[in-house]
Amino acid sequence: MKLIVGLGNPGLKYRKTRHNVGFMFNDDLVKSLKVKFSLNKQLKSMIAEATIEGEKVIIIEPQTYMNLSGEAVEAVMNYYKIDVSDVLVIYDDLDLPVGKVRIRPNGSSGGHNGMKNIIEHLKTSDIKRVRIGIGSSDENGTIDYVLGRFSKDDAISISIATAKAQDMVKSFIAETFDNFMSRYNG
Repeated sequence: MKLIVGLGNPGLKYRKTRHNVGFMFNDDLVKSLKVKFSLNKQLKSMIAEATIEGEKVIIIEPQTYMNLSGEAVEAVMNYYKIDVSDVLVIYDDLDLPVGKVRIRPNGSSGGHNGMKNIIEHLKTSDIKRVRIGIGSSDENGTIDYVLGRFSKDDAISISIATAKAQDMVKSFIAETFDNFMSRYNG
């Protein structure tokens, strides 16, 4: 069983903001799989279940707000008895150009508070991740920037990146992680 975690903030106010790229990825994944999210208050998440490449996959969007994402991830992992090696977290990255995808098997939070909270709750930095670039701006502060909306051109770049969601998750399941990284980091 695999767990696909898209990070973002719940609510319409944040729906298309830069910080919600993980939710956008999972929304595209769920839509392509023709399944639906449902709210599980106990697990603090929107949850969808699917079978991909013969593997049961749990897809979540934590409803705890970004900075407390680890609470939901830990709760879902415990409930479904999912090992950290079977978790893939998708989130936004200020240090990458808009739409650029970077996959890593582990590492620090890189200053991302959602990832930082997940690392704290799981007590490991050995968490597989897909970072999707949102670029950065010198004009606004970081908080205003990540909670802002994409320009028209940037929204297209993000759509192109998230449209690969189903293929990326299939590769994550069917291939070795090194092959998965090689395929999408190029």
